[in-house]
Amino acid sequence: MVVKGVVLAGGEGTRFRPITYYFQKCMMPVGEEQKPILDYILRLLKYHGVTKTVLLVGYKHQQIENYFDHGERFGVEMTYVLDDPNLKGSANALLNAYKKGAIGDDDTLVVYYGDIISNLDIGAMVKHHQGKNADATLALARKYNISVGKAELDGTRITNFIEKPDLMQPISIGILTLSGSVLKEMAKLQQQGQFRSFDLMGDVISYLVQRGRRVEAYLTDAFWYDVGSIERYERLSPEKLSEVMGFLLK
Repeated sequence: MVVKGVVLAGGEGTRFRPITYYFQKCMMPVGEEQKPILDYILRLLKYHGVTKTVLLVGYKHQQIENYFDHGERFGVEMTYVLDDPNLKGSANALLNAYKKGAIGDDDTLVVYYGDIISNLDIGAMVKHHQGKNADATLALARKYNISVGKAELDGTRITNFIEKPDLMQPISIGILTLSGSVLKEMAKLQQQGQFRSFDLMGDVISYLVQRGRRVEAYLTDAFWYDVGSIERYERLSPEKLSEVMGFLLK
């Protein structure tokens, strides 16, 4: 059973406009070393022993391929699969790679959204997934800091107010492990459904949970950051990134 990294790196990055009129979002430079977001993702995968990676690309994919080539200088093996523009959504991107033979039924897939930076212990997540014989395992942060104030009310009177509190509920961080055996079922679900956009989290994971399949949680206190918009990009501290992700650059 081969463990493969699968990085969703084909989006147009509409929340990043106008910058993404010129750049692929996952190629945005971050941190003191000004390396692309995708650089950190691939280094993290390799650090945890995932040396075969499939990049699901589309919009401005040439920028990614020109920078990384096929991964030789990173010591990894990289394959590119160009998204089908007629098939929208993350689940469709995976199925497109499946149909083209880049991923298979016997693979264990570490699926990673291309705008997430994290120091998650991917090896431990994969071990948890395999030990539980799960169909899917989602990396979940134990808490999430809300960027707005939270009020408690008695009628219309505010009895308690907390600015930017921690939401003490498990939150998906955009990284998951998926058993390749699920891919055939995904293909059937796609054919049966009328999905304008077939989504991995919203459609596939929800379907597996509803069907009583083994969907595991891998709870973590690891650092993670969604660089999904210009506002989020500007708030990402280069010093903080060096502190929590610097081990990958040594």
